[in-house]
Amino acid sequence: MARRVAVVLFNLGGPDRQETVRPFLFNLFNDPAIIGLPGFLRTPLARLISSRREEEAKGNYALMGGGSPLLPETRKQAEALKASLSASLAGDAVEVFISMRYWHPLTDETARAVEAFDPDQVVLLPLYPQFSTTTSASSLKAWRELYRGGGESRTICCYPVAPGLIEAHAALISQAIAEAGDAPLRVLFSAHGIPENRVKAGDPYQKQIVATASAVASRLGLSDWSVCYQSRVGPLKWLGPSTPEALKQAARDGVGVVISPIAFVSEHVETLVELDMEYAELAHELNLAPYIRVPALGVQSAFIEALADAVIAALAREDDRPAPYGPGCAGRWAACPCQQAERA
Repeated sequence: MARRVAVVLFNLGGPDRQETVRPFLFNLFNDPAIIGLPGFLRTPLARLISSRREEEAKGNYALMGGGSPLLPETRKQAEALKASLSASLAGDAVEVFISMRYWHPLTDETARAVEAFDPDQVVLLPLYPQFSTTTSASSLKAWRELYRGGGESRTICCYPVAPGLIEAHAALISQAIAEAGDAPLRVLFSAHGIPENRVKAGDPYQKQIVATASAVASRLGLSDWSVCYQSRVGPLKWLGPSTPEALKQAARDGVGVVISPIAFVSEHVETLVELDMEYAELAHELNLAPYIRVPALGVQSAFIEALADAVIAALAREDDRPAPYGPGCAGRWAACPCQQAERA
């Protein structure tokens, strides 16, 4: 029997023009997953932070034409995923929806659109391969609070070592290494950082980042590679080493760098400004050459097929407990949704 299948892609979102930078920042910092304070303290603090960071953020988005490219990039991924699933699930009516956490289309808008579609099956798929309380958990929590429609739900919590994900990263990095020629190189896998206390409290993000990087390095046979973390904000201690620290170490070691955004599947401010401009300038100051940035995955065919395979596997599951596609967490993690479901 033909089914109506809704796939919901979750991502961060980004301001689409200069006027929306401040409300985007407010939504970001008002999320309890980002600032873990009671609402009566968090909301005024979020207003203060967003007002103070507005001009700097506007400057960064101005470098990209005034707004974030994340939504257009995600739409391309949604279209590619729908085409793949429509071919694999012949006879089913498949629709792919986008749910952004901090700017339009926001969770409540997407929830209403899925309700109107009236699906038999709903697959929740974060575009964060590695699970974290600051990303996937926040998006999924908002969805559970706002979606009132029908359909059996299946949640894909993570896919850090999905074969297609690893293949797509490896292919792009291989091209970058070839571009460097015979220069001595180190591959840096740069991920968005999170506060160290999140990991100590049971967030599996760092472990999954290392798992992704290790799998890619193994596939490519790399002998010189490391993981680093970018985009630090605030006074808390974040995961390290930072990407600038890793670049300085490479300069001291006399090797060039191929840098891969291992936790980013789309181009946005962290890749187009931070990696392409700020860190490229740092590399120039350090006389670090070559400095080659690997593109985000985008609509790489192996990556899109990995997402499609994850959806098809989720549809075949018998229960609605969150589960990874492929191996998920290695070890016991308090914040892992699969392990939380086991304890419930």
